[in-house]
Amino acid sequence: MRIVAGRWRGHPIQAPPGRTTRPTTDRVREAWMSSMLPLVGGATVLDLFAGSGALGLETLSRGAAHATFVELAAGPLKALRANIERLGAGDDCAVVKDNAMHYAGRLPAGAFDLALADPPYDEPYAARLVELFAERPFAGWLWVEHRAKEALPALPGARTRRYGDTALTSIPAPGGDDE
Repeated sequence: MRIVAGRWRGHPIQAPPGRTTRPTTDRVREAWMSSMLPLVGGATVLDLFAGSGALGLETLSRGAAHATFVELAAGPLKALRANIERLGAGDDCAVVKDNAMHYAGRLPAGAFDLALADPPYDEPYAARLVELFAERPFAGWLWVEHRAKEALPALPGARTRRYGDTALTSIPAPGGDDE
């Protein structure tokens, strides 16, 4: 695995050990970051189910101001911390050891500019996260990677792009200050 673009382009990053973590492929990550590039500059980013941290680190490489990584498992946390150290990104990051769903559920509306999530495919986390976002949009945008065949709750402005068996859904927070 490597950082696809930006100031750390081409720098290798460590994948978590074992088969329980499914890293986003370079191709999908590149398409994802290109799609959201106009939103990244100066943004505060939340990387839920962070794993290696590849998504949040890509945003930092492309100009995000700060990334908060949320991961619970020990192996991915070790890889995440090693990747942050390898890139010298420590001043721009926070690592939170927590259940991603619980963490997101405690956030106030608008806590982050961008929230990125690549939850495990074998559980309905993607749909639950979208429901949670609909109740209290904790970021200006939520971007979720999920199986292409998995239907997510329909929200206004949601847009899904398919890349083989993988889909990326982007959802803007509802407008207004009443949320």
